[in-house]
Amino acid sequence: MANITGMATHTGWSDFILMGLFRQSKHPALLSVVIFVVFLMALSGNAVLILLIHCDTHLHTPMYFFISQLSLMDMAYISVTVPKMLLDQVMGVNKISAPECGMQMFLYLTLVGSEFFLLATMAYDRYVAICHPLRYPVLMNHRVCLFLSSGCWFLGSVDGFMLTPITMSFPFCRSWEIHHFFCEVPAVTILSCSDTSLYKTLMYLCCVLMLLIPVMIISSSYLLILLTIHRMNSAEGRKKAFATCSSHLTVVILFYGAAVYTYMLPSSYHTPEKDMMVSVFYTILTPVLNPLIYSLRNKDVMGALKKMLTVRFIL
Repeated sequence: MANITGMATHTGWSDFILMGLFRQSKHPALLSVVIFVVFLMALSGNAVLILLIHCDTHLHTPMYFFISQLSLMDMAYISVTVPKMLLDQVMGVNKISAPECGMQMFLYLTLVGSEFFLLATMAYDRYVAICHPLRYPVLMNHRVCLFLSSGCWFLGSVDGFMLTPITMSFPFCRSWEIHHFFCEVPAVTILSCSDTSLYKTLMYLCCVLMLLIPVMIISSSYLLILLTIHRMNSAEGRKKAFATCSSHLTVVILFYGAAVYTYMLPSSYHTPEKDMMVSVFYTILTPVLNPLIYSLRNKDVMGALKKMLTVRFIL
C-alpha cells in the first residue's frame, strides 16, 4: 500500500473529511454509546464462538472451522470502521488522511470480498455433508479446508488490490467531504472531478462477478441439498439437515442483500443517507447477528457453551 502514499503526495491531496453518522443524529452521544456497545457485543460474541470451536473437540469439524473463519472476518471488518468513527466523535476530529483512507478501503474490500467467497464455501461444505456423507471426511479433510479458506482470503485481497489503487489515484477537486462514516469506494469515487464512468462500469462488472460466482455456488449447492432432503425417509434426518442449512441461508440473505444494494443498484436508487444506513447494517449489525444466528439455533454450540460455563462455575 506504499503506492497510495506516493499517489497522495504526487497529487497534493489534503485530508478527507468523514461526515459520518453523528451529524445526522439529534443525539450523537447516545448513538455513540449504542454503537460502542454493539461493537463490544460483536467482538465478544465472535471471540467466544471462536474460543468454543477451538476448545471443544466436538466442534472440530469443517463446518465449524468455516464458522470460526467467518467470525474472524466479522471481528476484523467491524474493527476497520467502528473504532475510527468512535474515536473521531470523542476527539472532535473527523479527518482522515489519504493513506489512511486507502488502507481502510483496502482492508474493507479484502474482508468483504473474502466473506463473499467464504459463504459460498460454507454452502459447498453443507452440500458435501448432506449429499455425500460417506465421502465427507475425505472430500473435506483438514488440508482441503485450509486450502479453501486460504483461497477465500486470497480472492478477497485481489478485490482490494484491484479497486483501491484505482479509486485513490483519481484527482479529487470537487470536495473533500465523504458523506459516509468510512472510506467506501462509491462514496469516495463520487468526489472525483474526472470522468469515472468507465471505472464505475468496470467496478460494477467486478462486483457482479464477485457476487455472481458465489451466488451460483450457493444456489446450486442448496438446490442439490433440497433434492437430497426430499428423498430422505427419516424425518429426523430432514429436520437436522434443515437446521444446519437455515442458519447459513439467513446469513447469506442478510449479507448479500446489503451488498447488492450498495454495489449493483443504479445510482438513482442511492442517497448518502440510504447508503450509510445500509452500510451500518452489514458492517456493524451483521457481525453482531452472525454469532447469535450460529449459536442460539445450534445445539452443538449451545452445548459447548453450557459445558464451558459449568466447568468455570465448578472451578
